[in-house]
Amino acid sequence: MISLAVNSITYTIGLKEILKDVTFAIEDGDKLGIVGVNGSGKSTLLRIISGKISSDSGEIYIAKDKTVGMMEQHDAFDDGEAENETVLERMYGAYPQLCRWEKRIQEIERELETAVGEESVRLASELDRINTKYIDGGGLHYKSRCKSLLKRLGFEEDTHERLVETLSGGQRTRLALARLLFAEPDILILDEPTNHLDLDTMVWLEEHLAAYKKTLIVVSHDRYFLDRVTNKTLDIENQHAELYKCSYTEYVQRKKEKREAEAKKYDLQQKEIARLEAYIEQQRRWNRERNIIAAESREKAIARMEKVDKPKDAPRAINFSFDESGESGNDVLSVKGLKMGFGEKTLFENLSFEVKKRERVFIAGANGCGKSTLLKILLGKLEPLAGKINFGYNVQIAYYDQENQNLDDEKTVLDEIWDAYPTITQTQLRSVLASFMFRGDDIEKKVAVLSGGEKARLTLAKLILSKTNLLILDEPTNHLDIPSREVLENAVAEFDGTVIAVSHDRYFAKRLATRVIEMGDVVRDWRGGYDEYVQKREAREVEQRAQEAAKESQGKEEYQKRKQDASERRKEAAQRRKVRSEIEKLEKELEDINEELFGDAATDYIRAGELDSRREAVEERLMELYEEEEKFEE
Repeated sequence: MISLAVNSITYTIGLKEILKDVTFAIEDGDKLGIVGVNGSGKSTLLRIISGKISSDSGEIYIAKDKTVGMMEQHDAFDDGEAENETVLERMYGAYPQLCRWEKRIQEIERELETAVGEESVRLASELDRINTKYIDGGGLHYKSRCKSLLKRLGFEEDTHERLVETLSGGQRTRLALARLLFAEPDILILDEPTNHLDLDTMVWLEEHLAAYKKTLIVVSHDRYFLDRVTNKTLDIENQHAELYKCSYTEYVQRKKEKREAEAKKYDLQQKEIARLEAYIEQQRRWNRERNIIAAESREKAIARMEKVDKPKDAPRAINFSFDESGESGNDVLSVKGLKMGFGEKTLFENLSFEVKKRERVFIAGANGCGKSTLLKILLGKLEPLAGKINFGYNVQIAYYDQENQNLDDEKTVLDEIWDAYPTITQTQLRSVLASFMFRGDDIEKKVAVLSGGEKARLTLAKLILSKTNLLILDEPTNHLDIPSREVLENAVAEFDGTVIAVSHDRYFAKRLATRVIEMGDVVRDWRGGYDEYVQKREAREVEQRAQEAAKESQGKEEYQKRKQDASERRKEAAQRRKVRSEIEKLEKELEDINEELFGDAATDYIRAGELDSRREAVEERLMELYEEEEKFEE
């Protein structure tokens, strides 16, 4: 069944056409990945589908009764909608009807305390009706689901009562993602959902979305993520879109084959047309009647041909390589006993490692463990609480900052580069900027108006002009489209110096890493490539889970034993109480028998005989009970 159909969508900004005649359809349960270079219109298309903006022409069809939920790339509740809300309140708001029912149930329960007569009956009936709806709607479980989802996305219990307005931008984005996943819309639309996620959370999100039974539309530059989550790919190129019924890696191969086939078909037709035109020209030069007829016949053949359009060139990508400053010493970096924290929170301590020439060291770890902080300490931007850092002989550092904090918003693109490298000619600078796709009037743009991708490219342009033999990279693929990421990978792969990098891009790390340092409660130094690190890490996690399961199993056995022992003790105590109670009862009866036997029954031999028989039975039973009580005492 068709879940979503997009028909002939066109969208322009001013005179610039962003999307033209975009048409495709997806079915219930499809997981669509949308790819294309930065600026190709991916996010614009998502906003049109979600109804946030309107197209110039065309139609969007959404199946009846389908709900649509979208998280934009910078969706961080900046519009004041979450003002004065806690994290939990913001999450619960994904189910407003449950919240309203819950509130009404509490009101009715308070009113019932004082209600009488018919009013009490009416309130009880309303309570029963709303409570049934509340339970059927998932009211008994939605809060525990909410807390579990928050934890999976990095929100520990101590953050649940924090006001949303006090969260960082990255935390707000993750909260927006958590809330949308909690709401479970029929058509889930995500724009770059892996931003601000560490490896563990990304893997969890992949598994969650892969198992999502409803329709998913996602824009992402994370190639691992696309392969593991999507089953269809929409390629946006040169304002047009084409749907491929496969995941990302297969799409890349199919698109390459298609482009090659189209180019070959075009070239063959052009060769045939050139052959026919040469034949026509030759026949006309001979200018005899039969030659004229032959020429006209070939002209008609050319006219009858279904012309193959020349394939459009692929969008231009950045192109660069790193310049080296000469050989460094073999010992590039030594870190000993490093400690860092802010306030009462310690990020890491007693951190020690060494980096040798030409190593490509990737720093891994959960968000908040101090990876970026470590890089800033290495660069002298932050002062550690303890420890020493020493760089080796002739080490020349170039640094890429994930937040592009080294850019001045008030400068133009050209001035930003020129002020950093005043000795380079304008012609050289223009050439460098052109290789990063800053052409024409682009170089006169203010940095403040650049997109995230443009700022990333400008930062890289500054980086390659610095002579370096040690690259320190903090999330260098953030804001870069897939072609630009591949170019960066090639440049770093060809770089003959040393690399220290923080990156959540698994393709990037897989291709380049020769060593991984994992930060956390325990710092682990993994020698070898990224795949080997992941395998060892997974093996360690499997072992930890097995140990936890064994402990849990042992704990269950001990608990069952304690439970059984306690049950037996309770039974024994109950039996002792029963025995003592029966003893006390029989001892009282024995006193009464003796009193009557030597009193009123002394002259009534029939009653005396009955009492004597009863006395013997009581004494015999008492002896049994005394023995049983003695065993309890032992």
